[in-house]
Amino acid sequence: MTTIDDALARDQVIPDIDWRTFPPGSVREAVPAPSGPLARVALGDPSAPRVVLVSGFAGSKEDFLLMFPLLAAAGYRVESYDLAGHWESVEAGPHNLVPPRDRFDYRLFVDDLVAVLEDGPAPAHVLGYSFGGIVSELALVERPDLFSSLTLMSSAPAVGQVFRGVRHIGPLSDMDPHKAAGLILWGIRYNLNRSPSQRISFVRDRMDVTRREAIDDVVRLMMDTPDVLDEIAAIDIPKLIVVGDNDLWPTAQHVEYAALIGARIAVYPTGHAPCEATPHQVVRDMLALFAEA
Repeated sequence: MTTIDDALARDQVIPDIDWRTFPPGSVREAVPAPSGPLARVALGDPSAPRVVLVSGFAGSKEDFLLMFPLLAAAGYRVESYDLAGHWESVEAGPHNLVPPRDRFDYRLFVDDLVAVLEDGPAPAHVLGYSFGGIVSELALVERPDLFSSLTLMSSAPAVGQVFRGVRHIGPLSDMDPHKAAGLILWGIRYNLNRSPSQRISFVRDRMDVTRREAIDDVVRLMMDTPDVLDEIAAIDIPKLIVVGDNDLWPTAQHVEYAALIGARIAVYPTGHAPCEATPHQVVRDMLALFAEA
């Protein structure tokens, strides 16, 4: 395990990388799930303790590219998959359910995550990023037997209409989900976060593939986030919240949320994507969490 200073120093010199290429030894496969085949990548000894990383709004497994070799080197089998309707899981969706449904809903995403967790040794350490954090929380409440620990990364620290708490735009967030999604996608496409060139190139390509109806439905779902705080707090596994000090939601909200669910919190000098900007610090703190499980 690296020291605090070493992890920070490593994060400060991360180069612009090709976000399409996973480390040597990575295995690509399709996971059978209720909504259809989900694209998954895994790295590390198949017999090692398992870490499952769940991506979020308009995201994909590639968002965790920098974390993969760090977790594998620490002795874990790390994996991530694309949510239904996203990137290389674009053909998965509510039309494949039995019976078919019209929209991407919480039931779809939770059932898919449960299928992923059951498709390998369990329980597993689970990290949920942004919307993936909400899905992970709901899956934990239903199937605590599948979780060794829970890490929430930049996940909404609220219930109900969670966008109301977002910095600056909260009062303007009560709009039609399609319009709200369009506004968010516009900000991503025009690189308001000033991502490096190879990163924004990949993100734009991913946006061109991901189903717009999936994005709209995710925004709609986040405008009606279920309240399972008491249930999560009652589940006795190690919990951690990792977040940037310039996240979409104010740090004070994350601190309060951590207290409500019985989680520790780690705050880094970055924005909404610690997996990109501070992966060494995130993995350092996750490994400390795993040691408690």
